[in-house]
Amino acid sequence: MIEISTDKNRLQLEMIHQFLTTAYWAKGRTLNEVKKTIDYSFCFGGYLKDKQVGFARVVTDYTVFAYVMDVFILPEYRGKGYAKKLMDAINKEPELQSCKVWLLKTSDAHELYKQFGYSNLKHSEKVMERILK
Repeated sequence: MIEISTDKNRLQLEMIHQFLTTAYWAKGRTLNEVKKTIDYSFCFGGYLKDKQVGFARVVTDYTVFAYVMDVFILPEYRGKGYAKKLMDAINKEPELQSCKVWLLKTSDAHELYKQFGYSNLKHSEKVMERILK
C-alpha cells in the first residue's frame, strides 16, 4: 500500500515538476517555481517503497485556512485508491486540524473530493479571485 509522508526531503522534485508541466492547471510552471511552491507549502508525498507516485500540497496558515493544491497520482498508479489515501492523510493531518476553511479547485475530480466533504461553494457571491496571466 502507498505510504504518505510530509517529509520534504523525500520529495522527488524533478518528477513533481515533470508531471505538473503536463497538468492542465500547471502548464508552463518552471522547475524553480515548483521548488518555490514546495518551499512555502505543507507538502504530502505518496510512495511505493522509495518511488514517489503521488503529491499534494496545502497552502495554509495552520490555524484558520487551508487551500489544497497540485494533487496528483501518476497515471500508471491510478485506480488503486492512492488518491483517497492521500486525501485522507491531508484531512487527518494533526497540524491542520484547527483549520475551519478548506478550499480547492478542480475541473475533473469532483467525485473524489466530495468523498472528503468538499462541495460547490454555498455562497459563491462572497468569493472573489484575481488571476494574473
